[in-house]
Amino acid sequence: MTVRVRFAPSPTGMFHVGGARSALQNWIFAKQQGGVFVLRIEDTDAARNRPEWTEGILSALDWIGIARGSYEGPYFQSSYAGEHRAAAQRLYEGGRAYYCDCTRDDVQARTGPQQRGYDGFCRDRGLEPGEGRALRFRTPDAGETVVVDLVRGEPTFENKLIEDFVIARGDGSPVFLLANVVDDMSMGITHVIRAEEHLPNTPKQQLLWDALGVKPPVWAHVPVVVNEKRQKLSKRRDKVALEAYRDEGYLADAMRNYLMLLGWAPSGDREIVPWPVIEEEFRLDEVNPSPAFFDEKKLRAFNGDYIRALPVADFVEACRPWLTGTGTIAPPPWRPDEFDPAAFAAVAPLAQTRIAVLSEIVPNVDFLFLADPLIDEAAWAKAMKEGAADLLDAAIAAFEALESWDAESLKATLEAVGAERGLKLGKAQAPVRVAVTGRTVGLPLFESLEVLGRDRTLTRLRAARVRLV
Repeated sequence: MTVRVRFAPSPTGMFHVGGARSALQNWIFAKQQGGVFVLRIEDTDAARNRPEWTEGILSALDWIGIARGSYEGPYFQSSYAGEHRAAAQRLYEGGRAYYCDCTRDDVQARTGPQQRGYDGFCRDRGLEPGEGRALRFRTPDAGETVVVDLVRGEPTFENKLIEDFVIARGDGSPVFLLANVVDDMSMGITHVIRAEEHLPNTPKQQLLWDALGVKPPVWAHVPVVVNEKRQKLSKRRDKVALEAYRDEGYLADAMRNYLMLLGWAPSGDREIVPWPVIEEEFRLDEVNPSPAFFDEKKLRAFNGDYIRALPVADFVEACRPWLTGTGTIAPPPWRPDEFDPAAFAAVAPLAQTRIAVLSEIVPNVDFLFLADPLIDEAAWAKAMKEGAADLLDAAIAAFEALESWDAESLKATLEAVGAERGLKLGKAQAPVRVAVTGRTVGLPLFESLEVLGRDRTLTRLRAARVRLV
């Protein structure tokens, strides 16, 4: 038997990091088993579906290493509407489903302390299909439904506690529970690996598999992903869109490594692990069923480690979208003709050790490419205190006299200027840094001045001095 898994997102919004985690787990499991990964777009919610969301799913999967052409699909659930209706009809004709004309208000009116949900009112009324009549599955009155789950063991559900649930609406359109089962049957899905939030639906779906005469798949419900307050990640409250992290400058390798740690751990006391090792070591039965904390701070630190591990040439290439404003990245504050690749290459090793996400490269190097630095007024006020004008005058004169414009000479010169005024180097360089870069923090000052060059450095120091008059 060929293992076939599926990832079935809905194109109704940005791509959720929890979904990305599930996609990766399915992808690795299929690869380990020599199986097939199927992508199915569950697009039956016509009111909320948008083509750009489908493209967003495909591009997000591309980014985390599940590339187009390497999997089966994408299939679209809406294409299988006829099969969904046919399955509903089979269940009705076989006595496994019946029509119900109860409204929601009717059901709620009969709900009391001893009755939760639908009470089976229409079970034996023998209603025929008709406008506004929903089709309900006839749940067994006795016995248990045992869900064999690779992560959670064997959760057991008493059938008498499972209400007769709707499988087709009053207009005849099948609901998600049935459509999902029929699609999995049609596509030969053998293993369903999905988030814990779907577990309550699983006994209902397993009953549908049984009623349709097909052996259910192997289930694996991986832990829900939660925020720092241990609340399920919410699109309305939390930063959950994979595209947002991508566009902020998280590396795909760092993101997928981190996502795989949500509920699972590689061997040994380590977390940053090469992807081939994760692909080899991951086991579904080793996934911890407890909720998995998505820690943005930890992810950011993770990403910084990955950035620092890049060869410098790869780091330069990775920064290019932020330096040139290509793809989905917003353009930088300089014109294209102001960008100097050689100047960036010179400071890239310095920047690489100081940023945690690639978008941070722009404020670290903008002083190199703008005609005038972007002055942070709070930084200006902090650095340009009493004595700053005198220090700038002295620095300008000393820098003008330098024979060699290199970081070592610049440092020694400013250190001497500061010492003459009773200032340590840290205090002496603050006015110079703000005058030249616009900020109090950034790349190493003297290496930055070396790359910026004598003329541009002196021009900025003189402009700052004029502003202090």
